[in-house]
Amino acid sequence: METYSCLQHYWWFLISLLGGLLVFLLFVQGGNSLLFQLGKTAEERSLLINATGRKWEFTFTTLVTFGGAFFASFPLFYSTSFGGAYWAWMLILFSFVLQAVAYEFQASMASPKGKKVWQSFLVFNGILGPLLLGAAVATFFTGSNFVVDKGNMSDLSMPVISRWANGWHGIDILFNIWNWVLGIAVYYLSRVLGGLYFLNRIDDDTLVDRCRRRLFGDALAFLVFFLAFVVRTLVSDGFAVNPATQEIYMEPLKYLNNLLAMPAVLAVFLVGVVLVLVGIARGVFSATPRCGIWFAGIGTVFTVTALLLCAGWNNTAYYPSLVDLQSSLTIANSSSSPFTLEVMSYVSILIPFVLAYIIYAWRALERKQITREELKKDDHAY
Repeated sequence: METYSCLQHYWWFLISLLGGLLVFLLFVQGGNSLLFQLGKTAEERSLLINATGRKWEFTFTTLVTFGGAFFASFPLFYSTSFGGAYWAWMLILFSFVLQAVAYEFQASMASPKGKKVWQSFLVFNGILGPLLLGAAVATFFTGSNFVVDKGNMSDLSMPVISRWANGWHGIDILFNIWNWVLGIAVYYLSRVLGGLYFLNRIDDDTLVDRCRRRLFGDALAFLVFFLAFVVRTLVSDGFAVNPATQEIYMEPLKYLNNLLAMPAVLAVFLVGVVLVLVGIARGVFSATPRCGIWFAGIGTVFTVTALLLCAGWNNTAYYPSLVDLQSSLTIANSSSSPFTLEVMSYVSILIPFVLAYIIYAWRALERKQITREELKKDDHAY
């Protein structure tokens, strides 16, 4: 049992790390949401689109990997959330698919009006994607409306373990104001990361000046909403698990207690917040703002990973049920079998090699900054 618990904690760490990487890579969506605010001419918008267009596959692939890893390691969450709250996830996936199509179609449009329509779809994904993803992650702390009954496995006519408790099927995540707060925080964070990425990749004085002026307002909005969500979460009751009986109960200051009980996670969270602030400061105030994206990007990965660890480790229900408290999902009651987790753990040894390839491909695409002259010579520009 001890080995099984270690595997469950290990895979929740990998899920949390993937979540952190996904939020960092939302700089693509954040950059696209700034398309018409920063790009006043067709040439300027082309520079912005080609900057994000060389990275959108990383975000899309990480999103799919995140969902696949959840399915393999914690299948009950996958069937409960993806199967019950399907309208929310369908909207998220639709916006990302629309983004992929829009990149190609806007590049092939000869008409300026037609090009702008498809570019508007990029903005649509840039707003809706981070907003809904943030709201979905917030439910790890605020809870969702579902019921789990494993006894239904013996019902051959309808062996459905989990079901959504209302007809909204995921749209109800927008009925909680605190889900909105984190969703808006993630949206503005993606804009901050997008702006910092443009400062790193685009060699154009006009766009750089607009980015830096826009960055301060987006950063301020992000900090207000993020701090509001974090403070509210730390001072509110949380969904705790009795390790002896696996009973779910409400514990005052649960998530604050989690951070205090796990000093390493607390340290990662604080370092992550500091790095994000340093990245923002370099983007706004430094004479050489190019490296701001790396400070803020690494800080984002650290911060989000720590928050997700806080939601699942230390005997915590990571997916609470607001309808039936005992239906809440924990890493103990929703994971795959010991054999499956063990086999997948061996496969996870390949992750460093995959990351090495991503770094190699990333560097190959960023040997020099994007300029107006380069786009005129590039036959494969978006």
